[in-house]
Amino acid sequence: MLPGPTYSEGIVDFLKSLASDPEAPPDKIEAEFFTKERPSSLLQRMIEPDEIASLVAYVASPLSSATNGAALRVDGGVIATIG
Repeated sequence: MLPGPTYSEGIVDFLKSLASDPEAPPDKIEAEFFTKERPSSLLQRMIEPDEIASLVAYVASPLSSATNGAALRVDGGVIATIG
C-alpha cells in the first residue's frame, strides 16, 4: 500500500512551516501546499485516514481475492508517471 499526503496529527504544523503565511486558515495553507508542492495531485487535498482504511478493508476482504502482488496507491493521483 502506497499512501499519499494524508491528513494526520502534525501535518498542520508541517504545512505551516512551508506556507507563505503560517497564520492563514488551514484550508488556505493546504490549498497553497498543493498548488506549490503537489501540483500533479488530482484531488488537490490531503487524503483522509478513512480513505486509506477503505482500501485496507478491501485488500483484507474476500473481494480482493484476485488482487495479488500489486502496489496499491492511495495517493490522490500525486504521481504523474511511473517509469
